[in-house]
Formats: sequence, C-alpha cells, structure tokens
Amino acid sequence: MHVEHLLTDHSLGLRPLWAQDAALLAREISGVTVTDLEDPARFVRPGEVVLSGLVWWAPGKAERFVSALKEAGAAALFAGEETHGGVPEELVEACARHGVPVAGVPAHIMFRAITDTVYLRQWGELSRRQALPETARVRLSRLLAQEAGPVQILGAAFGHLDRTAAYVFTPSGRTVAATAAAPGVPAREAAALVADGRGMTVSVAADSVSPYERWLLYLPEPDSAPAGMLHEVAAALGRCQETAVRRRSADRQTADELGALLAGAAAGAAEGVLRAAVQECGLPADGPYRVVVADTGARRPGLAEGALAEVAGHVAPQAPQAAVGRLPDGTAFAVLPAESIGEAWELVAGCEPGVPLHGGTGSVAAGPGELAGALAQARYALTSARATAPDASVLTDTATLTSLEALLTGVPAEVRAAYRRTVLGSLLDGERAASAVLLSTLETFLACDGSWARTAEALHLHVNTVHYRMQRVEHFTGRDLSRLSDRLDLWAALLCR
Repeated sequence: MHVEHLLTDHSLGLRPLWAQDAALLAREISGVTVTDLEDPARFVRPGEVVLSGLVWWAPGKAERFVSALKEAGAAALFAGEETHGGVPEELVEACARHGVPVAGVPAHIMFRAITDTVYLRQWGELSRRQALPETARVRLSRLLAQEAGPVQILGAAFGHLDRTAAYVFTPSGRTVAATAAAPGVPAREAAALVADGRGMTVSVAADSVSPYERWLLYLPEPDSAPAGMLHEVAAALGRCQETAVRRRSADRQTADELGALLAGAAAGAAEGVLRAAVQECGLPADGPYRVVVADTGARRPGLAEGALAEVAGHVAPQAPQAAVGRLPDGTAFAVLPAESIGEAWELVAGCEPGVPLHGGTGSVAAGPGELAGALAQARYALTSARATAPDASVLTDTATLTSLEALLTGVPAEVRAAYRRTVLGSLLDGERAASAVLLSTLETFLACDGSWARTAEALHLHVNTVHYRMQRVEHFTGRDLSRLSDRLDLWAALLCR
C-alpha cells in the first residue's frame, strides 16, 4: 500500500497539504504510528505513516518534530485538525522543507479509520501473496529430508505454476538449477541479470558459504510467482545448500590429502599412489589435468577455496570432476579437467571486486605423475600474480612469463631483495646521490645493449663520462661489463626491485 492510496481514498476525506513529489507518494507504507510526542524519532519506524493530534504543537516546535520524522524515515504525516482548527502553516512549511508528505485529518475522521484501512489493505495484499500450496510444501519437506539437490527442490516448488521460468544462479552467473520451462542462460549474461537488478532476485541464506558460491533465486518475470512463495522457496534452497556444504567437507578432506602428497616430500611417490589419490577425489584416472592455486591475502578463511570451487563449478559442472582443497601451508588449490579457466576466473573475481583474488596455473599435466610439477609451476605463477598486481585480481599462467622481468616476478620478494643486494651491494651502500647516478647510468647502458655512444646520447653526456661511470660500477660490483654473463647478472639485479 502506498501513500497515494490513502490520499485518494475518498472515504477518509484526507486533505493533502504538501505532497508534490511522485516518488514520495509512491512509497510503500509499512505501518502506522500514533504519537503526540515533540520528538517521536525513537518510536517511528521507516515507512510508517505518523498520525498526530498536534497536542504537542506550539509556535517554533514544528521544525524539531518534522526533522525527527525525516530522520526516522516516516512515509507521511497525517495531522488532526480538531485541536487547532486546522494544520498550522508552520508545520506544513517544515514538512515541505524536509520532504515529508503531509495531509490534514478532518475532525470527524477517527484515527482508527486510517489505521484499519492500512492494516486491512496489508492483510488483503498478504492473502493475495500466498506462499506455497500445502501439497508443494509437504513435497519440499520430504525432498529436504531425503537431501535432494537444487534441481529437484526447484522443480517441486514451481511444479504447480505452468511454464514458469525460475533459476538458481551464483553471483558469477553459474546456473545451479532451473525449471523445465527456463531456457539456458550463458554465465556472463546471467551474472549481468542479477547484478543489474532485472527481474526478481531473492538471496538464499546458507551457513558457511563463501560469497562466491552463494545461491540466488532468480525469476525473469517478477509477477510470475507470489513474493511470499519466493521467500519460502529460498528458505528451502538454503537448507539444500547447507546439506551440500556438509557433504563437501569430506571431499575437501580427501583433496587436502592429495595436496599434501603433491606438495610434501611424498611428491616423489609412485604414480600408482598418486593415481589412487586422484581417483579418490573423483577425478579421471589418466588426466589431463590443470592445477590452479589461489590466494585472497589476509581475508577470512575459506574465501580462496570458495573462489576455486566456483571456478570448478564453471569448468566441471558435472561433479565430481574436480578436487578443491588446501595445501599444507594453507594455500587453496584445485585440480581440474584441462579446460581454459580464463573466462570463469574473470566472472568469479568480479563477484567481489573489493577482494584481490590472485591465482596461478601452469602447463597441463598429462597424468598423475606430472601433477607435482604442475603444482610447482602454479605456485610460482601465484607469487608472480601477487607481485605484479597486489591490489587487483589476477590469474597468471607460467606460459605468460616470457621475459626475464616477468620471470623474476615469480621469485619471492625476500629472495629478489637478497639477490639485488648481493650483486649490487657495494654500489647500493655508497653515498645516495652518487649511487643513484651510477645505477641510472648502468640501467641506461644495459638498455642500450652496451653501446657507449647510444648511452651518452640518451643521457646527454660525453662518452668519456659514461666510460668513467661504468668503471666505477665495475669497481663497486666486481663485474666485467664486457662479459655478457656479468651484464645479465647486473640487469637481473636491477629488475629485482
């Protein structure tokens, strides 16, 4: 029920005094509060219509009263005219300033009539928004007791509504379930639908679910099912997802055991042992596989595993075809079918733009015996992703590390710093300004492929000055700039910033 419904109800005889904003008139009424307090903010809830006999009113008090209504989120003020023979102009002006619709209630109209009108209308609307039919509710209860999946739950919930399209999406657009009448929706399009607010979306509440994996009940046509029913279906889906989470805990433990095999000393275990561990996780025995590792920084536990589980849902929808768990050091990892995961990663990372989701992957493992090597590559690529874009979501493949500079990003920061100091130590320890000049000249010299003339031209120096500076560099570093290997060592040290 909206404010305008009351103002246009001729049986109430309300006299609009200020109500010029269409958006305010279309506001949904949540209830009614009757008050004659000078400051009613504590007792008014958002969306309520406030009825006041104006017993509190005296010149100069209108501002305090109306500002309290605005702060509390009142939908409108209906002021009784009996006490003062009308509604004071000061009060109407205050309502206009604060954007609170105001109307006068004639002396012969009882406040009870307005209250009854609001609540009877709300009860009437509630009755038209009936929840699930009892037969559907009983069937859902039975299916939940049997730990049925989301496809069965959705089918049972909407079975009595002919040709209703309903979906269960994740924020990244993965379709978890859909009714028989619902056409397929590509993941990118589905993610846009729920993000843009088109149709009707109801969040499914479930414990211990990462924000990447949460379910969203979505109807393209908002009026195709009663609102009360949707919330009841969402509650049933929440119980369904909690059941799935409990089941998955055993799968995660099995995956953790595989991760320990691949990352620990047992990484050199016989291929038969690895093959058995892979099959225990539900993966095909012979591959090929892709290994991915992920990290979200110092965020709450489970975020990275949730992100990888969602990626796995995109590339391997027919579970179990993927293993998601944690390595002994706590890093989240997944072993997936050898599919391209770039688009899935982009969609999943976009679900939580404020969380930097870093990932690494390497070459495809042809069989179980190559998984340990693939994991090592993926971990190196993860380090590169963190170093390259610490505040952004990035998935790095070792195949993209095609330059020395890119390769060095995968070396831990502590190792890079140690190497830089070892190679350039004496030069770094010199007087700051002089050291900066020598380092800059060295960097330009190496970038110019060791050409004295081009270096001098680039720095606007005489060639003899370049020679002198490079001699100082050789003195401090103990390197011979005429040797390619020493030049490469120095170039690598300069890149290890």
